[in-house]
Amino acid sequence: MPRKVFIQTYGCQMNEYDSSRMADLLRESHGLERTERPEEADVLLLNTCSIREKAQEKVFSQLGRWRPWKQSRPDLVIGVGGCVASQEGELIRERAPYVDLVFGPQTLHRLPAMLDALKLRQQPQIDVSFPEIEKFDRLPEPRAEGPSAFVSVMEGCSKYCTYCVVPYTRGEEVSRPFDDVIAEVASLAEQGVREVNLLGQNVNAYRGPMHDGEIADLALLIRYCAAIDGIDRIRFTTSHPVEFSDSLIEAYAEVPELVSFLHLPVQSGSDRILALMKRGHTALEYKDKIRRLRRARPEISLSSDFIVGFPGETETDFEATLQLIREIGFDQSFSFLYSARPGTPAADYPDLVPANVKQARLARLQQQINQQAQQISRKMVGERHRVLVTGPSRKDPSQLAGRTENNRVVNFSGPKSLVGGFADLLITEALPNSLRGELQQATAVDPGPAGMASIAPALGLGNARL
Repeated sequence: MPRKVFIQTYGCQMNEYDSSRMADLLRESHGLERTERPEEADVLLLNTCSIREKAQEKVFSQLGRWRPWKQSRPDLVIGVGGCVASQEGELIRERAPYVDLVFGPQTLHRLPAMLDALKLRQQPQIDVSFPEIEKFDRLPEPRAEGPSAFVSVMEGCSKYCTYCVVPYTRGEEVSRPFDDVIAEVASLAEQGVREVNLLGQNVNAYRGPMHDGEIADLALLIRYCAAIDGIDRIRFTTSHPVEFSDSLIEAYAEVPELVSFLHLPVQSGSDRILALMKRGHTALEYKDKIRRLRRARPEISLSSDFIVGFPGETETDFEATLQLIREIGFDQSFSFLYSARPGTPAADYPDLVPANVKQARLARLQQQINQQAQQISRKMVGERHRVLVTGPSRKDPSQLAGRTENNRVVNFSGPKSLVGGFADLLITEALPNSLRGELQQATAVDPGPAGMASIAPALGLGNARL
């Protein structure tokens, strides 16, 4: 019977990507097959997030649930990776001494060697160093798991916002070489992927070295990805307003494969709070970029991140955030109460906002966003929208589910052969968390190889296998 690995993932899409690469790596190195049932696994891994305090405490709660398994099965391997591991290091084993492996986001590629060393030396293995981009050179070719895939193009962040731990847990910004990213996207396209989501903590700061010595920005990377046969949709996340360049706006005007959806975190609508956060822009500068973007792509939908209850936030500051939400017309958001993270400058700011006030503000903000999202959904009723068919509907397996460009799930009736391709749907009903539609036209899934023949020479890749 093959040995198995269970990976529990917390946090962002970068962590989801890293978890999939861990699974690929351990399958190739140790023959470990990924399972969704932790009780049957030989290796249990947590890929962690330290953005918020509750997410961090979830890690130790989960480790506590696994402790009896370790006591009854001493050969069971328990590992903690990700940003909590990077931040806490040895301290993880002080709280949970039964943990065998501790590794950071930049050292996940060393997992096979750490497993071997654990078995040989019978000693816990800890590696939370920052070897920059080395990990991408040590990972196996990615394996597609559906028509959509994440592709990490850079790591880290150099903005040092006062509330954020990312620069301390993932390091400063380091971009993958341009040709390596293109080769990974082409490999995924050959496996049937139709949509790629380019990932980075600050992805629009991408500056990838090219084979000719030039430096590619994110806009150029998007244009080359769009030229790969089979790639019909491109997303990217997460972005910073300061790095949202004119070349990116031009890409929205000229690259139809780039979806009409953008996640651009603003965090607050108050210039005073933005300055305390060290965001590097004002609310007016943010709105100016959105206005120029909408001239290039009028139908674009926008989502954002908001931190509610930042130290010193007044009612006036919060009302400025609500006003920005109304003016921009955000469609979706990730909104949270401020959580002080150890080691960040904001953790030392005096926080005089009562907890009940913060909770009330968060509820008001989320209600406003939800109202706007419902208005947008209702406007879609009666319109035709193209969806990427991802598989059976979660609510009704006899139906199919697809995702629109503006990130909505549409459930509809149709043949299973549509999975992995695109379908044009007439939207018939707007529900609180999804849409319903009727099939109008479908694009067949092309079983043939999609690849790089048209652009490989330009990249200097010759006849290399992609």
